[in-house]
Amino acid sequence: MSSFKRKQTAKTPQALPGTRLSPATPATTIVSTGIPSLDDILGGGLPLSCTLLILAPDHHTSYGELVQKYFIAQGISCGQTVCIVDDEAEDFVRNVMWIPSSSQPQSEATDQDEKNDGASSEGIKIAWRYANMKQFQTTVGASSPSDEFCQTFDLTSRIPQTVINRAARAYISVADGPDAVLHQIAALLESRGNDRPVRICVRSLGSPEWGDMGGQARRLILRFLYSLRSILRRNPHACASLGLVSHWSGDQSGGVGWVQKLGWISDAAISLSAFSSNPSLSAAFPSHHGLVQTHSLPSAHTLLCPSDRYSTLRGLSSSAGSSVGCGENNLAFKCTRKRLMVETLHLGVEGGVSERRTSRPAVTVGEEEVAVGSESERAEKLVGRKRVGFRADRPELYEF
Repeated sequence: MSSFKRKQTAKTPQALPGTRLSPATPATTIVSTGIPSLDDILGGGLPLSCTLLILAPDHHTSYGELVQKYFIAQGISCGQTVCIVDDEAEDFVRNVMWIPSSSQPQSEATDQDEKNDGASSEGIKIAWRYANMKQFQTTVGASSPSDEFCQTFDLTSRIPQTVINRAARAYISVADGPDAVLHQIAALLESRGNDRPVRICVRSLGSPEWGDMGGQARRLILRFLYSLRSILRRNPHACASLGLVSHWSGDQSGGVGWVQKLGWISDAAISLSAFSSNPSLSAAFPSHHGLVQTHSLPSAHTLLCPSDRYSTLRGLSSSAGSSVGCGENNLAFKCTRKRLMVETLHLGVEGGVSERRTSRPAVTVGEEEVAVGSESERAEKLVGRKRVGFRADRPELYEF
């Protein structure tokens, strides 16, 4: 009788809805922000038990709030619990984007949107030998329609009220101050089970809705971020995305080194600096709406940040090809009619996109003065060079 026994593999635990394992380590579970290009910058997604801080220093735009809407829409679409910290949470959820209708496939809608976005570049005439080459990619591709981890959302669609009623959601008011909000978040996470992830969305930290912080505003904001990070470490099935109000998103209000402190105290901190406040940048980069700057990136259960190895857009990974060893890529974002995306930033075609790259010189009409001399002077100018002839019969003589 043989003593050989087949080794049985251990049963893998069932994955939580809308999650996947991090490519860096199987000990880390990640969720999607709803934006594939932002997931790429984070190293595949936002790890559970981590915080993501979005800084939008421009007062005239709401791109930071748009990222929060993506975060909420992705959580509702995959059946996760969503907790919104805001006094107007219900109205905020009603304005969240949603998956496009089934009459038009998501992939076709995205492709059509990309064609419309690239219509401005069709005016560039290139050599015929390059006409059939693959177009240069500046961002990562959209997810497939069957992928539950990251859905494809349409900014022209709104979430149905029936979906909101069925969603597992919770609202927390900020009128009582930061300490009361932290206690309510901790109580919510303790009451919820570990069968589904919990997404915590703080819409506008530091806004007047949080009460009069006075001269303690900077200290209270840093304390709130640090305390929330500590709560999430004790609840590994939750994650948080926070949007800081615009006047606290730069060093102008917080002082020198303020943004750097925010990056240190958060697992991930990213700035979306719009071009609306600088017309010269809008003219220099007409196809983008702002710059993207990373201040810190998550590195849960690892010493090295997974984004350095697995991010294609940043250009530090081995999959980036020619970008290896060339430093980190410059990143920018643009908001089309249907979606928000992050791309690598490149300078435009030198001289513009028209056929003529240089300006036509101005035609000037002038008069030239010609001096009139004597006939002998003009005759001397017309005399050509002397020619030397060699005589074969008399080699010692030359004719001039």
